Amino acid sequence: MSDLPLGGMRDLLKLGESAVLLVTIMLTGSLLLWVGVPLLWLWVASRVQGATGSLGAALAVAIFGVLVSIALVVTMLTWLSDKHRALRVARGQEDLGHFVLEVVLVASAGLAIVGFSAWFFLFSGSSPIPLNLSY
Repeated sequence: MSDLPLGGMRDLLKLGESAVLLVTIMLTGSLLLWVGVPLLWLWVASRVQGATGSLGAALAVAIFGVLVSIALVVTMLTWLSDKHRALRVARGQEDLGHFVLEVVLVASAGLAIVGFSAWFFLFSGSSPIPLNLSY
């Protein structure tokens, strides 16, 4: 049994299917945090602006919605992390604090950055380098 925080997949499997499920849900929730929440509130703001013609109202709705949504998702992720920690302790593993949640958040942020970069450079139709130099 490894005492290192990065014991690998073998240590994760020792914790059981429920621990793997919790980590999977944390990964999904953290992707929702980085991708889903901003996209949702951009869409809602566009609908508000379309209905009211007010950019200020759209921005206010989006900012308020993003803050509330982030607070809810972070609360959910913290709760899942606490459940994962309790599973580790119940199985006789070392309590790593919120280490697993931190790893999941960093990994999902990296995935979100790679996904956004791929979309922007390959699929969005935008060119990061101005190709039309005529003035």
